[in-house]
Amino acid sequence: MKKVLNYLFKENPVFVLVLGICSVLAVTTTFEKSYMMGIVVLIILVISNFLVSLIRKIVSEEIRIPVYIIIISTLVTLIEIILNKYSKPLYDAFGIYLPLIVVNCIILGRALAFASKNKVFDSIKDGFKSGIGYLIAISIIGFLRELFGNGTITIMNDISSITGYREIIHVFNNSVIPNKLFLTSGGAFILLGILIGIINGRRGEV
Repeated sequence: MKKVLNYLFKENPVFVLVLGICSVLAVTTTFEKSYMMGIVVLIILVISNFLVSLIRKIVSEEIRIPVYIIIISTLVTLIEIILNKYSKPLYDAFGIYLPLIVVNCIILGRALAFASKNKVFDSIKDGFKSGIGYLIAISIIGFLRELFGNGTITIMNDISSITGYREIIHVFNNSVIPNKLFLTSGGAFILLGILIGIINGRRGEV
């Protein structure tokens, strides 16, 4: 539990470092899209950190950034191909923000700051830690945006073709909630600001 709280309050790449905000504001209109984007980023973080650490001694300082970008872009392309084949609705829902993972500052940042300087196992742990922090943050934002903006919680819908399971929970349906403001980019920004304020206000207590 303490590690989870650290990922949320002290080391979170979104709420504390304010990184990877583009996808956080763009794809979090449903809970499902949010946690699926979090899982995708987690997978890419772990694998890219592993590969970068593996080749760290044979890649010179001058060319390391383009090499790391090629590694990350290859992983993103593979995930794009898989999603396009097995979950076209989710692939379409992510849109341009799926290929933009290539330039996600969390992934490239961890490759440069940690994986390029540390052993393979430690780099995998670092990727997992950062990925879990991002997954927790984007899932919270997506959950709240959908709940307050649409009055629902989409557990599984776009990936139903893979799992064979579909679940959308209807929670609110009154004159106050849902409020479509939360489904706009402005509403997402306001909600993110509130969450950052709350979490940073509690950082000293954890």
